[in-house]
Amino acid sequence: MRDQPASHTLVVSDLHLTEAEDRDPRRPLWMRYKHRDLHVDGCFARFLEHHQRELDGDIELVLNGDIFDFDAVMDIPPDPPFHVGWLERRRGLNSEEPKSRHKIRVILQDHAPFIEALRDWIVAGHRLVLVIGNHDMELHWRAVREEILAALALPEDRLGAVRICEWFYVSNADTLIEHGSQYDAYCVCPDALHPRFRFGHQIRMRVPFGNQAGRLMLNGMGLFNPYAESSFIKPPLEYLRFFFKHVIRVQPMLGWTWLWGAVATLVVSIREGFRPSMRDPLSLERRSNAAAERANCEPGTVRALRELRVHPAIFRPWKILRELWLDRALILAIIVSVSFQLIGFLNIFGDVSPLWALALFALLLPPFAFYARSVNSDVGNTNRAVRKRIPVALRITGVKRAVIGHTHIEGHGRLGDNDLLNTGTWSPAFEDVAYTRPVGRKCFAWIRPDPDGGGERIGELYEWLDPGCATIPASARRRRIVEGLHALRRRVTKQ
Repeated sequence: MRDQPASHTLVVSDLHLTEAEDRDPRRPLWMRYKHRDLHVDGCFARFLEHHQRELDGDIELVLNGDIFDFDAVMDIPPDPPFHVGWLERRRGLNSEEPKSRHKIRVILQDHAPFIEALRDWIVAGHRLVLVIGNHDMELHWRAVREEILAALALPEDRLGAVRICEWFYVSNADTLIEHGSQYDAYCVCPDALHPRFRFGHQIRMRVPFGNQAGRLMLNGMGLFNPYAESSFIKPPLEYLRFFFKHVIRVQPMLGWTWLWGAVATLVVSIREGFRPSMRDPLSLERRSNAAAERANCEPGTVRALRELRVHPAIFRPWKILRELWLDRALILAIIVSVSFQLIGFLNIFGDVSPLWALALFALLLPPFAFYARSVNSDVGNTNRAVRKRIPVALRITGVKRAVIGHTHIEGHGRLGDNDLLNTGTWSPAFEDVAYTRPVGRKCFAWIRPDPDGGGERIGELYEWLDPGCATIPASARRRRIVEGLHALRRRVTKQ
């Protein structure tokens, strides 16, 4: 059964609300992206107030994934009612239901103005749709949803105005809205309908490899901004300059932190990624029907879209070794070991200076450098998968417009006869460690009635300018978006 059509649909994604971090005078730039002065709560509240004043009719707000960032929460309750392992104490809690419940409580407490703005929006008679992304996979837990509804404190007659969808939503039978992580091999959930798995006596929510890397690596490397790839994808010389200018005073053992974090990511990802999803054969049909009702489509659409997901990178260990840079660390260690082992072996037959080991190492270093430069990140693969699979998704759903997020690169383009809009990110994404060069703009998709009186709605990408309560079409500045994509591709190629 389809919903009553909405006059207007607003789509925002990738807010990445997480716990607040108090400023440390000794390390003022540590986890700067969590500081309260960068929270978007007030800006987002004014965004909703503006559209309530300016638009008539029923308005549908779709928060399209990664609204809450569970992976970045590192808070541990003082007297936890659950077991907390040593790795969790250093990098954040795992994804069991009680732990996810604690994490959402922390987020909601630190973002009270955001929740208040959503409550005012819903009470005013408008709808709220939450689409689950890769950073908020833990929204699948019933306890987490109950915490959100409790924080909203809605009147009983408005509880039906809130829904949470597995990974996509169809608005007005004219727009497909999905987060987009299903097209990213590093962030895909292998089975978004059945994301739980059993780990010993525990039941956990499946967290994709990319999110494990964020929790186990970036949570310990606080000078890097996890929401801007350009902050940690750098050429080697830039890494050296960054280390001696900023890191050496704050985290001189960054190399060791990276190494054990990368190894932990590899081990945890493989250990959890290969475990089968929990499926109850008696509830498969009921699960598909319920997901379809929430997504505003037919059960067959759910099953068909589920098959469009890309193959998870976790099933190709060498692929994730390369993405973690562990392949280069391993090859370099082998070169050093071979150099000194060979000289040690030659010492059996005669006196050989250890300096020859350094000479052999120097001889093997150029091939290693050539290999390291030839390994490119798979950042561009997601965009290729989107362009290949979204047209199929549109044919399955019978619409001609798709809105996604996930990549943090806003844009509005065409795929044949279809529209593709990416709403980018509202997160505190900055390119530099001093947080002076923001990445991206606060964009949103607005699906609205055709002002020329046509029967179909039209969709455009807009930028929210705050203060000032004004919007401008983001499509007017597409050239800057394209130039930004080219610049990112050049940086990735140089790494």
